[in-house]
Amino acid sequence: MTQFRFAPGARLSARLIGADHEPLLHAEAAFANPDELVELAATAIFSPAFGPAGGYPGLRAALPNEYIQAVVNVLTRPLAEAFALGPIRPISAQGAFSIVTLPENALAAPQRAPHVDSVNPMQFAILHYLCDSSFGGTAFYRHRATGFEKLNESRLPGYNAIRSAEGAPTGYVGDGSPWFEQIGQVSAAMNRLVAYRSCVLHSGQIPSPELLTENPRHGRLTANVFVTFAPA
Repeated sequence: MTQFRFAPGARLSARLIGADHEPLLHAEAAFANPDELVELAATAIFSPAFGPAGGYPGLRAALPNEYIQAVVNVLTRPLAEAFALGPIRPISAQGAFSIVTLPENALAAPQRAPHVDSVNPMQFAILHYLCDSSFGGTAFYRHRATGFEKLNESRLPGYNAIRSAEGAPTGYVGDGSPWFEQIGQVSAAMNRLVAYRSCVLHSGQIPSPELLTENPRHGRLTANVFVTFAPA
């Protein structure tokens, strides 16, 4: 059985993005065995994660529970410290191998604009790149009309009302104009790991859609974990 271990020399760093000074955690060469993860993905059963209304613009497959547990175990304390959460405990965690595959002309409107994964400030996205920099990365945004860089339950109705009148450009999200502005970005790199609040407006960066493929060994493969915490 594959042992999912962080590399002995891996170090988590934090930087702040946007006017909200939201922390973004990242680590280079994070796992000791990233190639084994790629090979696991190559034998996994992927299925579409999108529909007519949007969703993830590609395919997803189950991540091993042992990998999810390893990520949560290592990240819980650094997340608590970086986000000044105090003592916390994970109450739910789920994850998937993800590979972007949709051509630009097949994207639904929500896939052509920045989004949030949740409005719960205690849910975090942990993104592990298993591809190289040619596949872009992830960027973070401010909504120009509202000034919002993250969403919560009280902000959501007004934000959705304004967004419904704005629309979305053609193709994958770039700098976010005209309705958004980019406030931070992290490039893809093999075995790079990043973590951020799920309620922060963000989008994958796909600078070369012609490189997209369903082959996990050669495509924009990531391992994505979503973990929700509660006070300990």
